[in-house]
Amino acid sequence: MNLNNMTSKQYKHNELGLSDGQVIDMYKYMLLARKFDERCMLLQRAGKINFHVSGIGQETAQVAAAFALDREKDYFLPYYRDYGFVMAVGMTPRELMLSAFAKAEDPNSGGRQMPGHFGSKRLRIVTGSSPVTTQVPHAVGFALAAKMQKKDFVSFVTFGEGSSNQGDFHEGSNFAGVHKLPVIIMVENNQYAISVPVHKQLSGKVSDRALGYGFPGIRVDGNDALAVYAAVKEARERAVAGEGPTLIEAMMYRLSPHSTSDNDLAYRTKEEVEENWKKDGLAKMKQYLIDCGLWDEERDADLAAQLSMELKEATEYADNAPFPKPEDTLLHVYADDESGGKQ
Repeated sequence: MNLNNMTSKQYKHNELGLSDGQVIDMYKYMLLARKFDERCMLLQRAGKINFHVSGIGQETAQVAAAFALDREKDYFLPYYRDYGFVMAVGMTPRELMLSAFAKAEDPNSGGRQMPGHFGSKRLRIVTGSSPVTTQVPHAVGFALAAKMQKKDFVSFVTFGEGSSNQGDFHEGSNFAGVHKLPVIIMVENNQYAISVPVHKQLSGKVSDRALGYGFPGIRVDGNDALAVYAAVKEARERAVAGEGPTLIEAMMYRLSPHSTSDNDLAYRTKEEVEENWKKDGLAKMKQYLIDCGLWDEERDADLAAQLSMELKEATEYADNAPFPKPEDTLLHVYADDESGGKQ
């Protein structure tokens, strides 16, 4: 692309309030999430870990959203593909690998939950559960607490477009709309609910559903980091100003199978997947940085090598860490009395 024709686009991130350093950091987290995901896919195939739910193709929107939020005070309720998001708000590859290996040090659940079930009190990542969409009413509850306590934090929740058909989404959205709560609801529309394509799930836009609940709904290109950043930033400004929720539908494509237990070519073609690789937001972000004169192939190779080393160390640490003790199964199940016994 000719830089002479790049003048307006070159400074788009600055116009949105992002510094050159911040937009480079966004790309670094996107690439880290992609490499973490690829590493976990290989580990599962090698028999080192049992299961992995991939988010390849969704990292761009996840990281962009994280940068638009207040990572010091907001509360986050991500869904199981949000590796890019949770790393951008502070989780480390080592912590996520401990979860993948189901080790005792896993900060999410002590090795109890499936990978992708994030939880961190330190980072205000609210523990998720396996039934899809249950995090939506939870996010609305956190937003209600913010309003009742007159605090300026917001809650941010994500899920796939298939989850938008669940009752939890509708009930949570209705309550949030009635009470004008500071919650941002972002649907990561990756075109498939496991094997069910979007045209068999929805007869219209998810974002249009917000109209029925009395708050704005917008659709954005989930492969455009700056578009997602702008949408989430505006939604947060609305929320803290007391203007209520926003529903954001980020359009993207799940480039990997639903999980390591899924044969995605049973319900979609190789050609379809290859065509969508051409729209990959990670590659778009890299090219944007190059076009702005902020990045080049040499720096990209150096970053890739650095991240590979970081992931290698995280993998080795998690692989060698101890598993939970059998008796730890009973921890956090029953309340302890003052003598240390169980009630």
